[in-house]
Amino acid sequence: MATFAPIALEYAPPETLVQIDVSPRRPAPKPDWLKARAPVGENFHALKKLARDLGLHTVCESAHCPNIGECWNHKTATFMMLGNLCTRRCGFCAVPKGRPEAIDTDEPRRVAQAVAALGLKHAVITSVNRDDDILGGARQFATVIEQIRRQAPGCQVEVLTPDFQGSEEAIRIVVSAAPEILNHNTETVPRLYRAVRSGSKYERSLRFLEYAKTISSLLVTKSGVMAGLGETFDELLDVFRDLARVGVDILTVGQYLRPSRDHLPMARLYTPAEFADLKREALTMGFRHVESGPLVRSSYHAHEQAAATGLMVVQ
Repeated sequence: MATFAPIALEYAPPETLVQIDVSPRRPAPKPDWLKARAPVGENFHALKKLARDLGLHTVCESAHCPNIGECWNHKTATFMMLGNLCTRRCGFCAVPKGRPEAIDTDEPRRVAQAVAALGLKHAVITSVNRDDDILGGARQFATVIEQIRRQAPGCQVEVLTPDFQGSEEAIRIVVSAAPEILNHNTETVPRLYRAVRSGSKYERSLRFLEYAKTISSLLVTKSGVMAGLGETFDELLDVFRDLARVGVDILTVGQYLRPSRDHLPMARLYTPAEFADLKREALTMGFRHVESGPLVRSSYHAHEQAAATGLMVVQ
């Protein structure tokens, strides 16, 4: 949907024509601190070929991540399971939506094969929402953790999961598989949830993270929040407090970038100084690590985030 310039309405006498400028606004050039490296290089093409050969998807491509060039050149990627079609229609997300095919039970083995081929020490696995088969989706996460343990011994596993509609059984299935990090993104502030996260509930995401800790108190939990969707600074801080209250260990905060005109418009750009302020405030709340910056995404420098909690040695 096109974005139009604001319309200024002024009083006009009857029968007087009022000209309204409806031409689209020209996009302003990106500031230097929001520019990312283009996806080129031998490692980039090799990883892309590996994913294609194994019939795998990466959230890096599906979600149009701006860091794909940097991460793939370092042989780091976030593999996305359960197909490439999401059952929800979040207003911020570029992952395709639609009716998914049956769950591919061999997919976890192939993901683990890719992790082993890349020699990863820290693997990040996510998925689309599969509200058509919640427990089946949870079992895929448990299976991929088991497969990575088998095919890539010593590799630590971080899973970025959907909310499983709050199913305690599904959460228990994933936590019982003992990932090193369980990530579930809150994404935005409660006031904007209906527009930003269709089919999701803020309170449900908080309960998800809290319940996971009751199953395993030693589990490292993580959540991510976007800035720039129309929230206030204080609303962001309130979300941080809620996440700290339910025991979240790692917090990521990044700039929302509109994937296309069909997605929610970006309300504002936060400056690097403002992201630094958010980090400073969040660290006073008790998080073990906070990653905050314009290009920060859930999986950006994930292995370094893990190392900051004392989990592992950086690759």
